[in-house]
Amino acid sequence: MALYVKETILSIMKFNDQQIEKVGKEVQGLIKGKVLFDPFSRGRYSTDSSLYQIKPIGAVLPKDHNDVLKLMEYSQKNSIPLLARGGGSSQCGQTVSEAIVLDYSKHQNQVLELNVEEKYVWVQPGIVLDSLNSYLKQFGLWFPVDVSTSSRATIGGMTGNNSCGSRSLYYGNMVNNVLAVEAILDDGTIHTFEDINKNYLEAKNDQNRQYEIIKKFLDLRENVKDDISQFWPQTQRRVGGYNIDLINPDGFNTSNILVGSEGTLSLFNKIKLKLSPIPKQKVLGVCYFESFAQAMELTKEMVKLKPTTVELLDHNLIDLAKQIPIYAESIKKYILGNPEAVLMVEFIDDDLDLARSKLKDLESLVRAQNTNNNYKSYEDLSDQKEIFEIRKAGLNILMSLKGDKKPVAFIEDCAVTLDHLADYTSRLKDVFAKYNTSGMFYAHASVGTLHVRPVLNMKSDQDIKNMKAIADEAFDMVKEYRGSHSGEHGDGIVRSEFHEKMFGKKILNAFEEIKDTFDKKNLLNPHKIVRAYKSDDRSLMRYKSDYKAENISTHHDWSDWGQFSDAVEMCNNNGACRKLDSGVMCPSYRVTKEEKDLVRGRANTLRLALSNQLPKGSFVSKSMYETMELCVSCKACQRECPMSVDMAKMKSEFLSHYYKKFSMSIKDKVISNMPKLIWLLKISNPIVNFLNKVPIINKIIEWFGFSSKRSLPVVENQSPLREIYNSQPNLEKKVILFADTFNIN
Repeated sequence: MALYVKETILSIMKFNDQQIEKVGKEVQGLIKGKVLFDPFSRGRYSTDSSLYQIKPIGAVLPKDHNDVLKLMEYSQKNSIPLLARGGGSSQCGQTVSEAIVLDYSKHQNQVLELNVEEKYVWVQPGIVLDSLNSYLKQFGLWFPVDVSTSSRATIGGMTGNNSCGSRSLYYGNMVNNVLAVEAILDDGTIHTFEDINKNYLEAKNDQNRQYEIIKKFLDLRENVKDDISQFWPQTQRRVGGYNIDLINPDGFNTSNILVGSEGTLSLFNKIKLKLSPIPKQKVLGVCYFESFAQAMELTKEMVKLKPTTVELLDHNLIDLAKQIPIYAESIKKYILGNPEAVLMVEFIDDDLDLARSKLKDLESLVRAQNTNNNYKSYEDLSDQKEIFEIRKAGLNILMSLKGDKKPVAFIEDCAVTLDHLADYTSRLKDVFAKYNTSGMFYAHASVGTLHVRPVLNMKSDQDIKNMKAIADEAFDMVKEYRGSHSGEHGDGIVRSEFHEKMFGKKILNAFEEIKDTFDKKNLLNPHKIVRAYKSDDRSLMRYKSDYKAENISTHHDWSDWGQFSDAVEMCNNNGACRKLDSGVMCPSYRVTKEEKDLVRGRANTLRLALSNQLPKGSFVSKSMYETMELCVSCKACQRECPMSVDMAKMKSEFLSHYYKKFSMSIKDKVISNMPKLIWLLKISNPIVNFLNKVPIINKIIEWFGFSSKRSLPVVENQSPLREIYNSQPNLEKKVILFADTFNIN
């Protein structure tokens, strides 16, 4: 089997551009959804929020499950891998592969069935968590696996990752909240994986593919039960590998194996979720510490008070947040003094007085440790939300560091028991010092999962070697503490190769048998979890050894970043621009829901062009113009993107180069010359009024590139601003009015 699998993958890696074009045409003839096999689209789908970049064979936007079934059949017939993708915000490389990418987020994003009484919902895999919870709010329910990327994380991606969220201490991980998965298997059959009892095998008359899989589960669990006792992590959070520990001969939820499988076992058709009542009362205590060690030591005592969460911010993150416009005001408002660490502790209860009593116990605990520690409580939900927004943006705040050195995700997901948390963080800082770097800590203190990212330059061979060395030492420590090397963000490329070190050879073999039982040809997201890539293989990385971005002559000043390409590279693919339910960013994506019309998609396309990873001349091309065209230059990204990516300025820079090669359209010429043309309209008001009543004028307007629904603008004889001024001549204070072409006419 292993030899066959290897040969299958090697044959795929030989695909050339002509073969890829052929596959694209064949796929287009099979499905109703959009097919994207051009170089620009493939480039946009070659990255996620990790440090990796692998160009896919192509991407598709399946319209329904029939499209997915046809793609599965085509994949099996032609030995071409498939990769299911949601928001593309993976930090470990789960959603990049040389495969046909299935982007579920555009079409398969609906609530299918809601049962309020039994508190469950069936959803399609592409629905975004915030959108789901917005819908559920009217029924007093929510889905409580509240990941920090909730504005763009899809339920399919969260299920594939076994995501956790900040309140997993109270509500558990995805595996505790997914009731069933309707899965499309490699043979095209659809099966519902859900709860079974101990008599399942005996009672099952139809010994079909699902029967075969479940029987294999039970056999494997029996074979490795001693190894699980010896090697399995003793932490609440553990998302590495497959959930073989949850297989139980007395009955278990068979969807547990699919949760956390990262798209390596099946494709998801729909998912059944367990819902929770929205808490009636919620309060927050914010604790400010003079030392990081004190915060770590006190965490296990805080957890005894039974909070829903204890979340950490360290001083590095706080200092960076002060420099980002969207967070600076919140930091000033809610962070007292200059603490080394801040812990945010939340309690929920039906009775507000009981919740308040827990806050008092928390304050006593903090003051008793050190009288210099600050403390403040919040009952107002808007205050609580604003404080948690800082924590939710932790990763993106850290990534806002300018320059080539960035906090890198590879050991950020380790989890240890609270008894070892202080010791682990102290030793880890010593490891960082050994390799002349430092780490920034934040996130889930209550469950022993601190997201720590060493600051490294991933364009440097030496720092890539340091990354692997730091990972080896960190994972040795985690294993010593019986912790997990993957506590929330999954395996992907960055951690899969360490499974033998962490679980032992026998359990790794069991993982491979699970993979082969489901995916007989190894065509579903290969090289993840088992038969893994090497995490330090630079040929798989965004910044490969031959990476070099052009230092072009620019129209605008980009010296704050270094050069134009450095500003483009600030986009770390976090996907905040994909949000649908809050803020303004990004208006074009909210209409089309396509990667091309996203701040991230545009930034990636610019980066690939500037580093010559697209066809020659791509930076100044019609395809690049189409990529930038729907950017409305609203500058919402400059404020709302944690990286402060200014796509409006980047579009202006691009256009300054584009119009040196291509002439401006009539529409653009009209708009750019509007200050001159407006005076012509002003002296022609009677004619304009007449023309607006002539039917043919709509065709003329359309020819100029404007909507035929528009009419010619009617210019006022007197400036509207002058009218305002004249109507209030005796104002005591002076007001500065910024005039433009439109408000003065």
